[in-house]
Amino acid sequence: MNSQLLHTPAGVRDIYGDEYAKKLAAEAIIRREFNLAGYRDIQTPTFEFFDIFANEIGTTPSNELYKLTDDNGNTMVLRPDFTPGVARCAAKYFSDPGERLRLCYLGNTYKNTTNLRGKLKERTEMGVELIGDAAILAEAETIALLIKALLAVGLKNFQVSIGQVEYFKGMCSAAALSAEIKLRLRDLIAGKNHFAVESLLKEAGLNDLDCEHFSAITDLMGGPDILERAMELAPNEPSQAAITNLIKLYDVLCEQGMENHVAFDLGMLSQYNYYTGIIFKCYAYGVGDAIAKGGRYDDLLEKFGKGTPAVGFGLVIDELMMALTRQGVGGFH
Repeated sequence: MNSQLLHTPAGVRDIYGDEYAKKLAAEAIIRREFNLAGYRDIQTPTFEFFDIFANEIGTTPSNELYKLTDDNGNTMVLRPDFTPGVARCAAKYFSDPGERLRLCYLGNTYKNTTNLRGKLKERTEMGVELIGDAAILAEAETIALLIKALLAVGLKNFQVSIGQVEYFKGMCSAAALSAEIKLRLRDLIAGKNHFAVESLLKEAGLNDLDCEHFSAITDLMGGPDILERAMELAPNEPSQAAITNLIKLYDVLCEQGMENHVAFDLGMLSQYNYYTGIIFKCYAYGVGDAIAKGGRYDDLLEKFGKGTPAVGFGLVIDELMMALTRQGVGGFH
């Protein structure tokens, strides 16, 4: 037998024995937390039509999708992200416009990334989607549920960092930036590249004050006190409304006793263009990348014919297990 056949391709791995048993135990605990909070299990296909994840939807770049063709010649992709598939399913099967849906899922996602840097191409994710509720209480519910689930599996050292994409969009609108500049600027700010931000904006012809304001976004991260500074820099009503939203959200999370696990980052911007309000990422001691990502996506279901607000998150189980191991959490009950 060819020895190469005994090995897995780059970016995927076998899981077995005690490691797999612990992973299954963690998934069971998290699922129980989701179900106790009123979230109903849903399963969507491993592969979908290409258009579900097309650029117009604002999801994964085309070059990172695993593509295949069905017997009718349609281009299909292995799902890189659960949210668009759940949104499609909700739009098709749940037609009551006033209905509030709480859905949760478990399954694998696939991204054909060329620069792995230790990341897996196939990852197990669990998450929730709260559909049909535009209230700040819905945003607080999903963040609080993520925190409760992580505490339930024994994770201790972690923090949910919260941003607001409408703050950045409002600043771009006030500065009348082109779509191309906004896209480049988004990536530079998300990467905390302070000097490149200034260089790009000067090249685009912005005055020194506007350049300083955009550059300041990269440093607007920390506790609730940074929201006051963000409000001072807000150039228009949309940006001010975004900060007001974060202040109210923080107040609700404090009422629920979650403030010790929450911080803010106004420079947090996502490659997923479907986010329309708050976004958040969860970081844990021992893991370099975020173990969970989420946010509000009020326009996504409209792409599938059902305009309704929604918010949710996805938790990468593989990253969570690494964090648990490095934090010395050995068993589950």
